Amino acid sequence: MRAPTLPPQGGNRRRKKRRKSLLLSFLGFSFATFVLLFLAASAGAGFMVWQASRDLPDYESLSKYEPPVMTRIHAHDGSLIAEFARERRIFVPINTIPKRVIGAFLSAEDRRFYDHGGIDFQGVLRAVYAAVEAKMHGSNKRAQGASTITQQVAKNFLLTNERSIERKIKEAILAVRIESAYSKDKILELYLNEIYLGMNSYGVGAAALTYFNKELKDLNVEEAAYLAALPKGPNNYHPFRQKARATERRNWIIGEMAENGYVSAEEATAAKQKPLAVNLRPVGAHISTAEFFAEEVRRTLLARYGEDKLYGGGLSVRTTLDPHLQQLAKSALIDGLVKFDRKRGWRGPVSKIDISGDWGEALGAIRSPADIQPWRLGVVLETQKTKAVIGFKPARQQDSTLVKDREAVEVTLDDMKWAAYQKGGKKIDAKSTGDILKPGDVVYVAPKDPANIQGVWSLMQIPEVGGGLVAMDPYTGRVLAVAGGFSYDLSQFDRVIQAKRQPGSSFKPFVYAAAIDNGYKPSSIILDAPIEIDQGPGQDIWRPENYDDKDATGPETLRFGIEHSRNQMTVRLAQDLGMPLIIDYAKRFGIYDDMLPVLSMSLGAGETTLLRMATGYCMLANGGREVKSTLIDRIQDRYGRTIWRHDERQCMGCTADRWANQPEPELIDDRPQAIDPHTAYQVTSILEGVVQRGTGQVLKSLDRPIAGKTGTTNQEKDAWFIGYTPTLVVGVYVGYDTPKPMGKGNTGGLIAAPIFGEFVKNAMVDTPPAPFRVPPGIKFVRVDLKTGLRASADDTKTILEAFKPDEEPDDGYSMIGFANATADASAAAGASPYQAPPPPPPPPPQPSARQDGGLAPNGFW
Repeated sequence: MRAPTLPPQGGNRRRKKRRKSLLLSFLGFSFATFVLLFLAASAGAGFMVWQASRDLPDYESLSKYEPPVMTRIHAHDGSLIAEFARERRIFVPINTIPKRVIGAFLSAEDRRFYDHGGIDFQGVLRAVYAAVEAKMHGSNKRAQGASTITQQVAKNFLLTNERSIERKIKEAILAVRIESAYSKDKILELYLNEIYLGMNSYGVGAAALTYFNKELKDLNVEEAAYLAALPKGPNNYHPFRQKARATERRNWIIGEMAENGYVSAEEATAAKQKPLAVNLRPVGAHISTAEFFAEEVRRTLLARYGEDKLYGGGLSVRTTLDPHLQQLAKSALIDGLVKFDRKRGWRGPVSKIDISGDWGEALGAIRSPADIQPWRLGVVLETQKTKAVIGFKPARQQDSTLVKDREAVEVTLDDMKWAAYQKGGKKIDAKSTGDILKPGDVVYVAPKDPANIQGVWSLMQIPEVGGGLVAMDPYTGRVLAVAGGFSYDLSQFDRVIQAKRQPGSSFKPFVYAAAIDNGYKPSSIILDAPIEIDQGPGQDIWRPENYDDKDATGPETLRFGIEHSRNQMTVRLAQDLGMPLIIDYAKRFGIYDDMLPVLSMSLGAGETTLLRMATGYCMLANGGREVKSTLIDRIQDRYGRTIWRHDERQCMGCTADRWANQPEPELIDDRPQAIDPHTAYQVTSILEGVVQRGTGQVLKSLDRPIAGKTGTTNQEKDAWFIGYTPTLVVGVYVGYDTPKPMGKGNTGGLIAAPIFGEFVKNAMVDTPPAPFRVPPGIKFVRVDLKTGLRASADDTKTILEAFKPDEEPDDGYSMIGFANATADASAAAGASPYQAPPPPPPPPPQPSARQDGGLAPNGFW
């Protein structure tokens, strides 16, 4: 039997080699393909990176970056008045940001911030994994972000919010470059001051104020965590509309803070248990009575520095406002306007609504000013014989959450009886509240004592008449308070600074100051008698009259002319002085820039502002030194450098290395003198007489030295009182915005002076009375009050009159405006020793009566 034939062993080896060769070829091909693909991908990626990096913004600009920062306005005591910004931002250096706040943001946004070089590859892998997992489970959840804080800085400062691959590449490139150029702390500082956190707040400093009305250092754990939740989307975590989501996100961040060691586990547990509570910072003026003041400061800054600097320059403005005086100013003005308005009669309810159903919504739809607290708008629910029940709308907070259910107060018949006098003069016999009010009437009510809202309430109505009050420091021109009207919310028109009205007789002191500064004496005699002025061909004869239409009193002193506000005396004096001289003095005192050269202007017929008038009175009060009114003491830029200040005096030698018993440095006051200091005191002494014997006697009850002057224009369209103590000048104006008569007898002494008195009484309650400063050289001589001659032992009506060093009382007198008019003893007794002078040359034409009564001859006081 043949043995089997075996295959040759060489064939097996060939097959094995063939298979091995195929495997090696496949591996080689695969490797080559991978290399080619890698090179192609690398080339593509490199091309994309090159393409993206060609037009990258200059990241070095970050070192010169100045973010828009809000301008902040402060009162003289440092309290905040207002903030102006397009983007609410307060730049906070990194070394002043609390570690708790930094930890909250790092835990929420980039826990490895101090470990990576701009790109967190662990975060990228984590985000990719989360995205793949979401797709596998069919979720449409938005992909988890992996941007570091450095990448967010690159995007926020240098790029747009476009969602594209190219933008992400640019962002990554810039992040790496930024990391190599700046420290981690600098990058974090830029981020925390630039990030948008909702409600127009940029940066953590502004957000802390916006949401919690706190500084960063005062934030607790849960508040810092809530702010750290906002970069993901402020609207997604709105504290009111998305409260549940916001709380969930906040608590997650608190947990991360504990895990990363920024807070303890106990602190984190306690913080999570607290509800999300915000305390939104109010917008507008932060001192509720200073809206007119803040607006004037805003206008000043806008005119001086422009819109960009105002809303983004980070200016710090220290103003002259005294918050306490500001509160008193508004209160005194409102009380005065309301008192006058009540005398004009009750105009009826604001509106009328149906109270049979849910009246709260209907009442809430009626707009009422937000700045007249403690006044409240309410609806009459019930009228009884002796009282009416007034219901208020429910109080709600900014998220419309009900804070307090409807409440009601009672108004007694006695506290609404003033409304029995109806508009138009009709008087009703109000025996019950139902005679005045009806259920459903919408009315204003206010507590009689603003400090006790649980006490008695009164029926109110918003006055139609307007007015203003300004208080100033006479030595510096600093405006301490401005009440520009009843309500800024109702009307932004400022009756102190913007309104130009006729000052009437409150202008007369400047006419008399011009006379006394040019040789006349307080005891000089002027004739108080009818006068006719020929105004030239084709013009009516001008016959100025005194306000009260009484018979002329004959020869009287300059003092009498101001104290009793005699128009005919003032016109004679102005005629004797010449209008060019009066025009010069009106310009010195800053009352008018271009005053008409007509005699009626001496009676205050020109239009000017209350602020200008009060500034002029400052120069009378401070000894004649020129001052400029200002609402601003100092302006600093964002770096704290002073770029403007009101006080321009230079203090030479105010810097010293050490105290060596050297004399104190003196501030040289080089401001010019508007008038002689002796003249200023003589006018002040006369204006004291206005309060003691003249048209301002309503203020005698204040029992302190006060100088001032009333002013009333034709048909009582404007009522003024401007007065001063040794340390305070106060001006008050009352009148309708559209000029119309306020009624016979409603003079400056009756309407404006009591407002002045109410303010001064409260403003100086803790200041003891002090006399006006008498300049060296003034001498006091007792003179007859009627004649101005040196008083004899038999005279009963005398006064200590102030004279300059070179002056003496006259032994006889001549009447100003009459040539060769002398007086003797019979003239002093009231006879008429004077004779008419020859006709003077025709003066400039006098304007006749205007529709608004501005230059009419009658009624200036």
